[in-house]
Amino acid sequence: MKKEAIGFGDWQRILIGNAPSEFLVEVLIRTLLIYCLLIVVLRFLGKRMNGQLTNLEMSVMLTLGAIVSPAMQLPDRGVLSGVVALLCALTFLQVTNLLGFRSRKVEHIVQGTETLLIKDGIIQLDAMAKNRLSHQQVYSALRDSKVYNLSKVKRMYLEAYGMFSVFPDQKDRPGLSVLPPDDDEIHTLHRPTEEPTVACTNCGLTAPKSTGNQPCPSCQANQWTKAVL
Repeated sequence: MKKEAIGFGDWQRILIGNAPSEFLVEVLIRTLLIYCLLIVVLRFLGKRMNGQLTNLEMSVMLTLGAIVSPAMQLPDRGVLSGVVALLCALTFLQVTNLLGFRSRKVEHIVQGTETLLIKDGIIQLDAMAKNRLSHQQVYSALRDSKVYNLSKVKRMYLEAYGMFSVFPDQKDRPGLSVLPPDDDEIHTLHRPTEEPTVACTNCGLTAPKSTGNQPCPSCQANQWTKAVL
């Protein structure tokens, strides 16, 4: 569109556009058709599309938005092209899931794999850095799982679809608190340790208080705090 054709007082262009006003009725019909077809396609895509999405499922969802918009709004685009594109997206996901079901290697390539974030109460810092996670994101997930002490975590995984899986340790061992440090009242959930123990605030490794100012054997950081139960 040339700039001479743009005017702030041209309300017909602003509200309706350059298409005839009758096209609004066509938009309604197009939207109804695409909406009904999209419901059918999502039904065939499966229940997973309503839950936490994998990378593949997220890609398909974003693709669906790009497919349906032109078919509903552009007068020079037919509905049939949108229908074909939707069916192609459905077929692509179904075929990829079938290949992943039959081949573990394909599943790992397409869907990804889980990542070990905490092992026996110690944060795997390399894994956190690789997945661009912060300590507070991990602590928040632990608090959501009712785990308030890092040493109470046997394993913690970041699943391929982005959720955290926490496996608590039944042993009662002192460790690093994952509660908000500025809320003194909530820290009453903890109990003091019988023996003086400190925890590395970077990776969660515990050591006797006599460790003093020595670097952490696990991550080489020199940031210690009192361990709790």
